[in-house]
Amino acid sequence: MRIRATVAAVSGALALSAFAVPAAQAATAPDVTFTKVTINNGKPIVAKATGTTSVPVTYTFKHAAGLDIGSDNLLTGPALYVGAALTEDNVRLIGDEPGTCTATSTTTASCKGFIDLHASGDEKNLGNTDARTWKVGAVAITTSDDGDIKIQSGLGTTQVKFHSKLTTDATPEPVRKNATITVKGTLTRANWDTNKYTGYVNAPVTLQFKKKGATTFTTVKTVKAGAAGALKTTVKATVDGTYRFAFAGSSTTAPINAVGDVIDVK
Repeated sequence: MRIRATVAAVSGALALSAFAVPAAQAATAPDVTFTKVTINNGKPIVAKATGTTSVPVTYTFKHAAGLDIGSDNLLTGPALYVGAALTEDNVRLIGDEPGTCTATSTTTASCKGFIDLHASGDEKNLGNTDARTWKVGAVAITTSDDGDIKIQSGLGTTQVKFHSKLTTDATPEPVRKNATITVKGTLTRANWDTNKYTGYVNAPVTLQFKKKGATTFTTVKTVKAGAAGALKTTVKATVDGTYRFAFAGSSTTAPINAVGDVIDVK
């Protein structure tokens, strides 16, 4: 039984249609209290411009003795929300399927599942305004005719970020010692509204260099991405090595290191 939360407009109001449970029937919530939720192993969720991003979740809950926690009786899963509290009206980012739970005592359970973010397709639930910090809550739903729901807020926070891409091209190759080389690149990030990658204008990007035989890159300078995310700068070539652009990330966009471009100095 699917637990995916699809928010649809119904007579000008938002309804949680995937639960298929009218609010009026949710009079007696299951006796479940969520105690810990971990989203994506504590890392931000990074979603590409198209397709589905599924990240692991783990959670635990306490429940009344004697409650059947099997999937035939109880559906559970974390949900992401914004606002003061998680409600049936603002559940939107959740797993397509309920979590799988194992009893750890007569009154506690440990569960695993997924949060599924759809950037495109019939189940699309991401837009550009969703690159932000989300609050974490959880839901528990009985599968009886009454379909009672327990909704719990305030279980932490997580971030949803744009996936990013970055390129590097250093020319000329080979180059004379102490001659000037030009390093170009492009920084783009996912656009969930258009399902394309668009330039991240004005983002700070560092040019890094690794001398031949070395194991680490060092920062040469910082440049800002221009129109369409274009990057361009010049440096003096003195020794063989590899140049790359690196983006440290931002509050909305994931970090990325470009594949390096090797320069042969003659």
